[in-house]
Amino acid sequence: MMPSRKEDVLIFDDLRAIQSKYGYLPTEQLQDLSKNNGVPLYQINSVADFYPHFYLTPQPKVAVRVCTDMSCHLRDGGRLLNDLKLRLQASGAPDVGIRECSCLGQCDGAPAILVNDHVYRGAGLAQTEALILMAATGGELPSFSEKPAIPELASEPYKGGQRYGALRRLVETRDWDGVIATLKAAGLSGLGGAGFPTGVKWEAVRKAPGTVKYVICNADESEPGTIKDRFIIENLTHLVVEGMIIAGLVTGARTGIFYIRHEYGHQEHIMHKAIEDAKAQGLLGSHILGSDLEFHLEIFVSPGGYICGEETALIEALEGKRSEPRNKPPFPVIEGLWQKPTALNNVETFANVPQILFKGVDWFKAQGQNGAAGLKFVGVSGDVQRPGIFEISMGTPVSEVILGLAGGAPDGKKVKAFAPSGPSTGYLPASMLDVRLDFKSMAAAGSMLGSCAIVVCAEGRCMLDLALNAVKFFRNESCGKCVPCRVGSQKMVDILTGWTMGKGTRADFEMVDDLTEALKLTSICGLGQFAHSPITSVLQHFRTEVEAHVFEKRCPEGVCPMHDRVVA
Repeated sequence: MMPSRKEDVLIFDDLRAIQSKYGYLPTEQLQDLSKNNGVPLYQINSVADFYPHFYLTPQPKVAVRVCTDMSCHLRDGGRLLNDLKLRLQASGAPDVGIRECSCLGQCDGAPAILVNDHVYRGAGLAQTEALILMAATGGELPSFSEKPAIPELASEPYKGGQRYGALRRLVETRDWDGVIATLKAAGLSGLGGAGFPTGVKWEAVRKAPGTVKYVICNADESEPGTIKDRFIIENLTHLVVEGMIIAGLVTGARTGIFYIRHEYGHQEHIMHKAIEDAKAQGLLGSHILGSDLEFHLEIFVSPGGYICGEETALIEALEGKRSEPRNKPPFPVIEGLWQKPTALNNVETFANVPQILFKGVDWFKAQGQNGAAGLKFVGVSGDVQRPGIFEISMGTPVSEVILGLAGGAPDGKKVKAFAPSGPSTGYLPASMLDVRLDFKSMAAAGSMLGSCAIVVCAEGRCMLDLALNAVKFFRNESCGKCVPCRVGSQKMVDILTGWTMGKGTRADFEMVDDLTEALKLTSICGLGQFAHSPITSVLQHFRTEVEAHVFEKRCPEGVCPMHDRVVA
């Protein structure tokens, strides 16, 4: 149970317990919960209905979810979904439910599926059918398999020595202002996508009035293509824990919360063990390393939904509410969790802090290229021979990552386009492969570094089809709080669907422009503000391909149906 004010009641633990027992949330159980906890029934229903991992109606014995977003779309997730539905119809199995779902954070192992909440990578038709049969006959589904050890990472500052060296120094010196100055000098920016200066954020929380403050780590990476935090949690867990402890000491927060997405059960276990190990070593708790300093760290498992990755929506979830973004200002550094000053950073950002403090600013800056500083983890998925997560120098050209580390497009094809960081950054053409992966270079290219989740598209891919797939993701994941996002994203899907069927007029292009401006200017959070990016980027770089659909009634790549189809 997370700390809360007396008048706020967190109900996620209760809801999970009920669903674990019954398989869903029966009305009578919710009524009892309302009576016992004093929470209005409408409020409980509002929360339970909002999150995708809670069910208000009985579920089939075997619930299969197939990811069809971006990377899985490129790796035939849609075909797998359709084939499974056809097999289900033919077999008439009454207790099996199959439907699509949003990104599962396994983009380097696409297509990914869920079978009764068990995640599987590289799923094929035969494998999935075998899993369905196993679940239907009461068999125990296989769990996550351990991965082989990876080579030593350059991001590891301790190299086999005693860990938590930066924390040990800080406990001795108590130079809180020195930490902030060092992070500012290093130029460490948030590596979850926003790029806000970390030192500035921590300083704001430190200077904020009050004695109750919080540190939150956002490990809810849910945008298609985004997989690097999963890798960091697995391989540099102690750096994340150390970074959070340091943040707590520097900002004056005594409580830290590690917010992790529901599907990362294996990573949750790894983090839990790291926290327990740190406690056993006296690095966490009431008397850190025998001092009078304290910091407590807990794990919160997300009830689901991409919108939870937005910082204020994440905070709303922690408070037991619907995960809807707040209007800003005030910002979380002033009024965050329970309206208290809160330092909220990404997994990779926290992992960078001990590196900088232990090895120094000069070392950190020397790791980058072309004026950029530091190391960077980048996830590569889609049409490449070696999808995965790679450690690179900040400022490395995209070409070195896609064509070198990831092996380029498969089957002798050429790269046609790439999304620098999932759907929110849109698509860039292959002619821009030499752009460097750093904040300034990507901004100059008309895109963003984001979380560095590169999704590659090979020749033969229809860019309109890919834009539609990405816009559907935003439509599906909109929390619905603000009208521009809720209505605008659906309208975008309607227009693009029509184009893939050879429908539409020149006026549609003006409508897309108008919707883009409305989404950018009036949406509350980044989801709505960037929902246009997939299609506006495709119109900028591949306009003739789109116009061929609308005006010539043909798909140049032969991908789109160019006839009536159901809008999904």
